[in-house]
Amino acid sequence: MNIKQEIIKAFHEKPGEFISGEELSQTCGCSRTAIWKHIEELRKDGYEFEALRKSGYRLIAAPDRLSAEEIRAGLSTYRIGQQVLAYDTVLSTQPLAHEAAAKGAPEGTLVIAEQQTGGKGRLGRPWHSPRGTGIWMSLIIRPEIPLPKTPQMTLLTAVALAKTMWEETGVDIKIKWPNDLFIGDKKVSGVLTELNAESDRVNYLVIGMGINANLEQKDVPPELSSIATSLRIESGKPIKRVAFIQRFCENFEREYDHYLREGFERVKSEWEQHSYTIGKWITVSTIQYTLEGRAIGLDEEGVLILEDATGKRHKVYSADVNYGANS
Repeated sequence: MNIKQEIIKAFHEKPGEFISGEELSQTCGCSRTAIWKHIEELRKDGYEFEALRKSGYRLIAAPDRLSAEEIRAGLSTYRIGQQVLAYDTVLSTQPLAHEAAAKGAPEGTLVIAEQQTGGKGRLGRPWHSPRGTGIWMSLIIRPEIPLPKTPQMTLLTAVALAKTMWEETGVDIKIKWPNDLFIGDKKVSGVLTELNAESDRVNYLVIGMGINANLEQKDVPPELSSIATSLRIESGKPIKRVAFIQRFCENFEREYDHYLREGFERVKSEWEQHSYTIGKWITVSTIQYTLEGRAIGLDEEGVLILEDATGKRHKVYSADVNYGANS
């Protein structure tokens, strides 16, 4: 943790209180002059401080920006989110996360950006990622699991996101198999999991997440207005993005640790409770085939089970899903 992060953490631990320069210098292990210089740098970053002789400094306001300092300052996890690579504008957080992972970034490293100019979802579809309104991030994990089980990480991430969204807004969230989160019949978030592996082991996974947090109706392109929404639109209140990310990291770590200890059963149960897909008549399409039927649940490995009109059941490992009129 650098000095800026230590300073912000100190103020988060004592909200509304004055902290002396001497106390900050002891906490951060540097001189009072260095503390003053870092406070001035934080002011340039948009932080507002009150300074009083003999009292020290008090944090009045923090900018609405996604910084490593802010995210780590109030985080209670022990690895998820403990390293944050924050950017302003990027093509996509996914390749940056792959690059960091290949260079040895620890498990739990989070790559975030205020804006993506070339964000992509599943099957290469573009993802609208305007500045300062959403949460565009990629998470690096290094699970010691067999290769066939890696799709379960997408389902686990969706469960952690759904929990976080409900806890932060009170809005009912549904998960569309395999990787989308919905409010009503409109998409609010997507998950994209990419794998780096050898023949017998997982090197790492990069889990990309696009979350429409504070988009207002005017921010949604007309061509997406009938199919996309945001947490702010649906809840009627602005989302504190840093707090959301912190809560997600905590929920993900809790789910992930339980999964590594106990297996997939709890994720399966929680995913099915949030499912947008189960019970609906769907068409699934892959390069090899197209099937129609009713989604009846997940198997013990997280594979979608579809029952066709004849009663025959099919396992769907990966496919594009469309919903029928008789869903």
